[in-house]
Amino acid sequence: MNLSPLLLQTAGSLVAILALAGLAWWLKLGGLPRLDSEDAVRRAAGEVEDGFAPIAIACDAEGAGALARDAAGRIMVIRGHGNRFVGRVLGPHAAARLEHNPGEFNLVVDPGEPRFGKVFLTVPDPEAWAAAIDRLSGQQDA
Repeated sequence: MNLSPLLLQTAGSLVAILALAGLAWWLKLGGLPRLDSEDAVRRAAGEVEDGFAPIAIACDAEGAGALARDAAGRIMVIRGHGNRFVGRVLGPHAAARLEHNPGEFNLVVDPGEPRFGKVFLTVPDPEAWAAAIDRLSGQQDA
């Protein structure tokens, strides 16, 4: 049987790709991280800003993001970015909007930074979080 070199090279590449994918699966590499517990949110908040110690946390129902408030009243929004998390401490330009999309999301947080983008969350007690975020804009007026 005479196989073409191109066919052998393609078959060898396919076997190598499958072997690497199997190794990654076995080592539990990849996948999307989740913010599904208070400890995960505390860890992510500490990575975003050193020393940020949340006293109130709201995790997204899907684990894709979270809100955290510290003792000073600062609020941080955290969302996934690739296989990591990014976050912002919300300032006076932040805004929150309640949505009524059952099964999708109930709160839209706009940190006021166009490059960061809006964060769509399904959190418990979205009215209280929206009110707290909207109060941030009044803290700088005086």
